[in-house]
Amino acid sequence: MRAYSLDLREKIVESVKKGVPKSETARRFGVDRATVKRYCNQLDERGTLEPRKAPGKAPKLDEGTMRLLEEDLKERPWATHSQRAEFLFAVCGVRVSEATVCRAVGRFSRSRKKEPEGQRNETSS
Repeated sequence: MRAYSLDLREKIVESVKKGVPKSETARRFGVDRATVKRYCNQLDERGTLEPRKAPGKAPKLDEGTMRLLEEDLKERPWATHSQRAEFLFAVCGVRVSEATVCRAVGRFSRSRKKEPEGQRNETSS
């Protein structure tokens, strides 16, 4: 679920500060009463209503590694996913599986097997 907007958070806290009960504020803005309490506490403790970063592991392939992978795709379109995984380990020291390389290549909207239009091998027709 996505975080509520900062604007809505500010309106909720402002309503409580004006003296409107938390349960009434929750009903008015269509949020749970616990959400209203959490936003009030968050403003007191952290001084901001900005949502926190979502938890989870950091991706193995950061932006720099993805750029290297994209350049490798252009230079060696024939390479297999296992060869690309070995390349990334040799260059960046990042050990990834073939599946991770496959998903990363998919994010570039490129198919590993198909050639771009107009670049087909003339002998295969």
